[in-house]
Amino acid sequence: MGPWLDSVTGWLTVNPQWLAAAVFIVACVECLAIAGLIVPGTVLLFAVAVLAGSGALSLGETLLLGFLGGVLGDVVSYFLGRHFHQNIRRLPGLRHHPEWIGSAEAYFQRYGIASLLVGRFIGPLRPMLPMVAGMFDMPFPRFFAVSLLAGAGWSVAYLLPGWATGAAIRLPLPEGFWPQAGVVVGSLAVLIGLSINSSLRQHRKATLLIAGLSLAILTGLFLGYPHLSALDQGLMTLVQEHRSPMLDEIAVGVTQLGEFRNMLVISAALTILLLVTKQWRHMIFAGSTLLVTALANTATKHLFARVRPEVLSDPLTSYSMPSGHASGSFALFLTLAVLAGRGQPPRMRLTWLLLGCLPAAAIALSRVYLGAHWPTDVLAGAMLAACVCAASLWLNQRQGPLNALPPRVWWWVLPTLGALFALFALRHLPHAMLRYAY
Repeated sequence: MGPWLDSVTGWLTVNPQWLAAAVFIVACVECLAIAGLIVPGTVLLFAVAVLAGSGALSLGETLLLGFLGGVLGDVVSYFLGRHFHQNIRRLPGLRHHPEWIGSAEAYFQRYGIASLLVGRFIGPLRPMLPMVAGMFDMPFPRFFAVSLLAGAGWSVAYLLPGWATGAAIRLPLPEGFWPQAGVVVGSLAVLIGLSINSSLRQHRKATLLIAGLSLAILTGLFLGYPHLSALDQGLMTLVQEHRSPMLDEIAVGVTQLGEFRNMLVISAALTILLLVTKQWRHMIFAGSTLLVTALANTATKHLFARVRPEVLSDPLTSYSMPSGHASGSFALFLTLAVLAGRGQPPRMRLTWLLLGCLPAAAIALSRVYLGAHWPTDVLAGAMLAACVCAASLWLNQRQGPLNALPPRVWWWVLPTLGALFALFALRHLPHAMLRYAY
């Protein structure tokens, strides 16, 4: 694959006018039935995203093209399944590899709509599930709505790392940036790798291991952030260079969802709903995770008293590290992801955790984008929440596993939390635009 990939990226480097089309086409193929299993789309998508970040395309353009390409691949796959139904098994490729569609079919029958959301982030399932949804005659409006939602998260998760890498390579970054970035990225890679491995092997102390690793990284950030100034300054320069009015509006709306009062109300609502429905152990897990994270964030923020970046026209006077938005959002969404994954196979639990990290990461990154926090601030907030969440789950499960929540409870939780998020977004957006305007 190496020479072929080099020839493609080399041609696009010489002909950057085709890069936008390349992002769209590769994203489409990666989500297209059968083709997405054959073409190494993930690697190619990262490569074209790196080229886009080198100055050819803005971040907004790159994400939009990837999103539209992925949705088109979903829609084409859906109508293939809708047209051929069970005869789809006779198509070239599937005729000799029935397991490709068999696993997607079993996954869809078991999880329904949730499979389209979760399966979007599982490589072998991503291109096949839309086709299976068409085979089983899922109503197109429902399928399309889920595809739009899943595609938005997928485009960010799969294109943002590559684009940021390309932009970082292009900029004259401070001396020491890459060694510091290597240490931080390497630490996160160890955390993620060991966490996935221990979870898939269903190690008895997997949650305790995750808590310990998160605490180790958090301690390193608390003690070492003065020595990570090149990383903070470089990433802040990279982000601020690519600001735009449209992204400003989006970032302000996203960051308002993570305000302390909003997180407090939503966390209290979740805890009360679990209490009212008599889910005692789930309530203790959720309540302790959210409360301890908030208290620990406040205590450590005043302990380290780190000054915020001087980016805002009206700088905030409160301390910077760790980010309250990051810790609060990660605590809430990781808690929801853990509850959603109870009683499910390890791969499904890990996928729920990935999905939970996406909205939390969006809130955390909005703080860096707006200049309200250093990158290490939001990373420390995320590690604090991960540590507390894992430790709380381990303590809760010492006497036995935490069971899955009954469906009736989710029918209370999801609409309530969704309505609160929508209310806060609509209520605070005008004030936020004035507050963060240049």
